[in-house]
Amino acid sequence: MGEERFNSYMEAFNEEAPTSIRLNTGAMNTGARPQHQVPWCKEGFYLEGRPQFTFDPLFHAGCYYVQEAASMFVTHVLRQFIHEPVAMLDLCAAPGGKSTAARSVLPGESVLVSNEPIPTRAQILLENITKWGWSDCIVTNNYPRDFRQAKTKFDVILCDVPCSGEGMFRKDPATIGEWSLQNVEKCWRLQREIVADAWECLNPGGILIYSTCTFNTKENEENVRWIIDTYDAEIQEIPTKQEWHITGSLLDGFDAPVYRFIPGITQSEGLFMAVLRKGGIKSGAGTKNNMQRLKVLKADLPEGDFPQVDLSYSAALQYLRGEALALPADTPRGFVTVTYKGFPLGPVKNIGNRANNLYPKPWRIKTTHLPSEEIKIIDIQ
Repeated sequence: MGEERFNSYMEAFNEEAPTSIRLNTGAMNTGARPQHQVPWCKEGFYLEGRPQFTFDPLFHAGCYYVQEAASMFVTHVLRQFIHEPVAMLDLCAAPGGKSTAARSVLPGESVLVSNEPIPTRAQILLENITKWGWSDCIVTNNYPRDFRQAKTKFDVILCDVPCSGEGMFRKDPATIGEWSLQNVEKCWRLQREIVADAWECLNPGGILIYSTCTFNTKENEENVRWIIDTYDAEIQEIPTKQEWHITGSLLDGFDAPVYRFIPGITQSEGLFMAVLRKGGIKSGAGTKNNMQRLKVLKADLPEGDFPQVDLSYSAALQYLRGEALALPADTPRGFVTVTYKGFPLGPVKNIGNRANNLYPKPWRIKTTHLPSEEIKIIDIQ
């Protein structure tokens, strides 16, 4: 990093990691409470401190996503390159921050396949994508090689690859104990395997976004140079502003445009990103893929346009804990969607004297604690 960068990075460990959220503009028109905007993402905002998101029903309704600010840079990248409907694959997507960010800025009629290989993490991804509520978003549980074998094709592929996690040291101190030189070696090799599968699924003229949350050059610049040397790939430059304090390459002799966020220099945690375009003639419209050979996940929720009943704050928390509800006497029997401030939380089945809770068990709030006052993270306009 050099002495000056490294000292700034180390000083960041004496500060709390910034908390930021990204608004779901497809679900609502909101005004953020008076906080600062994330400069590279117009939907992103820094908060003053870290509130109890668990007790905000609007969080569970998918009105906003709690996301580290550097990860929101993917919205800036997509806005530079994608101006017509595309088929996009987020290959290692859990818990869903970059996927929900991407779907929010892709042109209408685009399709996003959001994939996670690990089954338990895939279920978390499914929850977050479902709550985000955008159409044309498919959640899958497959390995990268499965997409290659299924001969799927995409115009944009995001490889936010598993890494040694050096950029998470401040946010999650446990990652320090998990770090080792052996793990770095394991990671850069795995990352190349993932990219090799992804490259076969990328249409000519398509965009590959490569990112990690680590700093070492083996997993970053050296892998990017390997992609350029191995494939017909041209690295792309992204316009940025000096006041964003995004750092370039840390590898001597590497002059290609790459983008690194370093705590203490940028107002974020650690991230590395590079964008590469595949050679060949761009195909145009998004690709229609046959998903039958892949494992597609769906939320176990009743489908339909049901009557809605708005809940108070305390009743909304009751619902999110999985408790039965007493609805107004004039509520129709059968499936009903309960809402909070007009935003859907999920279904119940009204049987008259009570409404049976159909909120999925894995999604429920586990604590019985109630905050002393209503939690308000964002203001509704």
